[in-house]
Amino acid sequence: MTDLELPTYTGIDNLEVMAEAVNYNAFLLDLVLRHAGPHDRLLDFGAGAGALALPVAAAGYCLSCVEPDATLRARLDEAGLTAHATLNPVPLASLDLIYTVNVLEHIEDDLGTVSALRDRLRPGGRLVVYVPAFPILYSSMDRNVGHLRRYRRAGLGDVLRRAGLAVERVAYQDSLGFLAALAFAALGNKEGTINRPALIAYDRCVFPLSRRLDRIAGRWFGKNLVAVARRDA
Repeated sequence: MTDLELPTYTGIDNLEVMAEAVNYNAFLLDLVLRHAGPHDRLLDFGAGAGALALPVAAAGYCLSCVEPDATLRARLDEAGLTAHATLNPVPLASLDLIYTVNVLEHIEDDLGTVSALRDRLRPGGRLVVYVPAFPILYSSMDRNVGHLRRYRRAGLGDVLRRAGLAVERVAYQDSLGFLAALAFAALGNKEGTINRPALIAYDRCVFPLSRRLDRIAGRWFGKNLVAVARRDA
């Protein structure tokens, strides 16, 4: 695998379940759009089934996608989105914003991949990264979907800086989710599948509260990490 490629995704069933996490997906969409200018060119790196790409494109943004899984890429094509199997067709210094959600943890050479993403940003362009946090939370679910790692705040920031990006923000997200993930790592099923009713209940009742607590706890812990980094001139 070169630094311009993604591994084939093994968690399509989990993607379909996660589509029902309405508040979670709305949070991710807001995370992307708050960093996008009205005329920006965007890339969804690891677009999956289009949970973010579809609403971003519907909002009127010029968007392309990278998705290595042929089945998922076909869904993006059918939806009218431009989808590539690798980064290779994407011109250098052509994008204003790249976002990648729950992707880097699948890639062995995450530094090389972030460097390749950086090269496709215009000067002043931004990379938004969302990844799972804390190795202690690694569970059967991570193994099931092919996660190679979970990140800590300092480690993710180091990858971004070594790739030549100026880090604007790195913070933990979903503080209450940390406790839920810790319980799953200790007691969850060996198959690593998502319980649909439990997911929906957490998304509707707990996740909004967790987001409010993140304002205080985000410096220290959370189930995920979000980072924003910029390519300087």
